[in-house]
Parts: sequence; C-alpha cells; structure tokens
Amino acid sequence: MRYALLIYSKPIALDSAALGAIGAEYMAFSQAIADSGEMAGGDPFEGVDAATSVRVRDGHVTTTPGPFATTEEALTGYYLVDVKDLGRAVELAARIPDARTGVVEVRPIGSIPS
Repeated sequence: MRYALLIYSKPIALDSAALGAIGAEYMAFSQAIADSGEMAGGDPFEGVDAATSVRVRDGHVTTTPGPFATTEEALTGYYLVDVKDLGRAVELAARIPDARTGVVEVRPIGSIPS
C-alpha cells in the first residue's frame, strides 16, 4: 500500500550546527527507507512565501500569494512510501525528524476510478 507522509513543521530559526544535525537525520532516514525498498519518492518544498493558492469561483480564476491557510505549522515536504500496512507507515512517520516538533500526516494514496 502506498502512503504519503506529509511533513508539517513550525518555522524556527536554527543555527548552522542544529540545521546540519537535522539535515543529517533526514539523509539517514531517507537512505534507510531507500535501502529497505520502501521509498517511492519525496522532496522538501520551498517556503510558504513561494506558494500560490488557486481558486475558481463562478468560472473566474483567482490566485493568492501564500498557502491556503495561515497556520502555526506549514507543509514543508513529503515522502511517498510503499509499505505493507498503515502500522508500518506510522512507524516510518514517527522516525521523521520533524515529527518531534511538528506533525507528520499519514495519508493513503488511492486510485482514481476509471
């Protein structure tokens, strides 16, 4: 079963040592799930200041700079994993470094009916 592990983080300022340590944790986690064959993809996102929200109302397209909602935590990246079940997806989500200070949403990936 495929799952998206959506990473929501609080924007915080980190010194270069702390930033390097978190980066190393992410690299180790990424390598571990790649080695296990469970990683199907993943990337960090640009900051929320680079986001554009799109809405269509009554046939008119409007865009707004920034994310859909203003929250304390922002969607900062994701992993796509292919694992045996939800339990394993939750185990992996708990190992993502930002799970300690933010939240990781585990979302099953469904198929579009044809």
